[in-house]
Amino acid sequence: MGEALQAALAERYDALSGSLRDRLISFVLDAFDSLGSYRDADAAVFIERVLPVVLGVQQQMGQITDAYLSAMIADMLGGAAAPVGVQLGEALRGTPPETVYQRPFVQMYTALSQGADYVDALAQGRNRLLSITETDLQLARTHAARESMERGGARFFRRRLSSGRNCALCTIASTQRYRVADLMPIHPGCHCKPEPLPGNRDPGQIIDERLLEEAHDAIARDLGESDRGGRAPDYREVIITREHGEIGPLLAVRRQNFTGPDDIPAA
Repeated sequence: MGEALQAALAERYDALSGSLRDRLISFVLDAFDSLGSYRDADAAVFIERVLPVVLGVQQQMGQITDAYLSAMIADMLGGAAAPVGVQLGEALRGTPPETVYQRPFVQMYTALSQGADYVDALAQGRNRLLSITETDLQLARTHAARESMERGGARFFRRRLSSGRNCALCTIASTQRYRVADLMPIHPGCHCKPEPLPGNRDPGQIIDERLLEEAHDAIARDLGESDRGGRAPDYREVIITREHGEIGPLLAVRRQNFTGPDDIPAA
């Protein structure tokens, strides 16, 4: 079938995964917005109501990812698609999900303690919840993809950009090949999907030189020169992958660091 079937599979998968994401985000944010107050007791009620749905949708994301990739690999390598399903652990971050979904409330309490007004503090908590929910769904996708591609015999993959607007991090990263043994690097708000590369021969690190050059030129043009010598920054050397303690591989900009113990003020 080749490219036509693969394009149809990708389109169907995008529609299903996008619908899952949109419905879950709507449910989670509506549940947060409908709370009468945001004290500890309200947070407990919120988590009890929302978490089973979140975990269920993560499993659904894993199942449709497995079905999609199994069909893609079968078409690329020959043979019949044989998805057997994936079973994702509840703690994809290595942290109990109850702790993770408490964080929007902690964000709100912290903002209030630092002098933010109630409306701003509430917005910060809500934004944190949105970021957590989106990231967890993307983690479900990447964990399921690794398991499915390893089982299907694929050795290398690329990140396929979403059909909407894509940031420079994702665009440049999409020009690289990755090894199936590694999780796809993500970042908050990332909607890219892993896509197996045909064959078992290493295609080399850069698989789309043209797109890489276009992205580099566009960023340099928009941001201007980087120094008085007139040299534009080479973003192939700026955009890197860092290992996040919970999320795993995370796309980042060089010199961008995570908060560590030394950043916590003494009591």
